[in-house]
Amino acid sequence: MSRNTTNLLKSFLCLLMVFTILFAISKITAPEASTAISQYGSSGAEVKAIQQALKDRGLFNTNVTGYYGEQTQAAVKRFQKQQGISQTGVAGPQTLKALGISIGSVPSATEANINLLARIISAEARGEPYKGQVAVGAVILNRIEHPSFPDTLSGVIYQNGAFTAIVDGQFNEPVASSAYNAARDALNGWDPTGGAIYYYNPAKTSNAFMHSRPVITVIGGHRFCS
Repeated sequence: MSRNTTNLLKSFLCLLMVFTILFAISKITAPEASTAISQYGSSGAEVKAIQQALKDRGLFNTNVTGYYGEQTQAAVKRFQKQQGISQTGVAGPQTLKALGISIGSVPSATEANINLLARIISAEARGEPYKGQVAVGAVILNRIEHPSFPDTLSGVIYQNGAFTAIVDGQFNEPVASSAYNAARDALNGWDPTGGAIYYYNPAKTSNAFMHSRPVITVIGGHRFCS
């Protein structure tokens, strides 16, 4: 091997070592920022939950909007200072845990998840049009991603008092074949409701809370609400 080739190889190895060190450093610094969902410019249900939690602690003295602006960022920093968390202004996993906020993610369309979701769709909406059956499935999945509900598919379905079909035995009846396809479509991302987290049949319930919810859309006999 020539001297020039040896020198080039040494230079390459030195550069490789430098890049390896820099990459490792980038992975261990600012862990909140690297894994954060909610930070300046974010919006959505998680941001609303953050703002409400900060408001409850007297650290966020304005309206809960769901937009992560300068006031939210400043309030997060104040909370992080109180908790001894690095004051990044970013609501990463450590900050969310300290605030008591937990939000799940939609599960994959495995056979077990399809079967479970299809069972509740069939029980709650077997007489509805196909789009309405998918919509019921979508509501259940939307709840997983909402801070006010459990973080898993089974947690949402079996939440105490959430679905009358669990209580009255319809959940255990044979599953309509269309419900399996509806479950697949919902798990694969079809949401005919536009993000609803509630639904009800106005002909079958007089529940004041449900009737007070803002209606997003009507499909079949169900009103889908935020």
